[in-house]
Amino acid sequence: MWSAILGWFADSPSQTRVVRFLLENGFGVNEDGKIACNTIAVAATQVAAKLHVDRRVVEATARRILTSPFRDIFINMRATPDLSVIAESLSLSVITVIPQDASRPGIVDACIHILSSHNIGLRQVFVTDPHLSEEPRLVIIAEGKMPPGVIDELRELPVVKRLIF
Repeated sequence: MWSAILGWFADSPSQTRVVRFLLENGFGVNEDGKIACNTIAVAATQVAAKLHVDRRVVEATARRILTSPFRDIFINMRATPDLSVIAESLSLSVITVIPQDASRPGIVDACIHILSSHNIGLRQVFVTDPHLSEEPRLVIIAEGKMPPGVIDELRELPVVKRLIF
């Protein structure tokens, strides 16, 4: 689906950058054709400054989204908080898994199975989409510190290329 969305904007590299930014950050577009984060309008100038494009490119992209077959996706897009950036303050552990092949099924299942077998509570699990990210990853935010051996068990999984803890 993401490749189809990006393909819709392939004729405009600047608009493609805007769309990729929206998808990567969970930003959508409201009914008025404004960039929005969870229904709160975001100034086109702010997005433009971040992407080093003219604000008119951002505004044109938002209007174009509303006329695209992907309109409902962007109207309903929602961002969620990322606990990994405040995990230490909450006494949580963050485990980042770089998979061998992000397109293969079973990566999340294999990792979660190990954590649940050690009775480790999970607070948040998210993956970056392999179609949008150059280095897709699985990020697991878990309760407390990891018991001895858990990290080694995760590293030994055949689906894991690298583990960041």
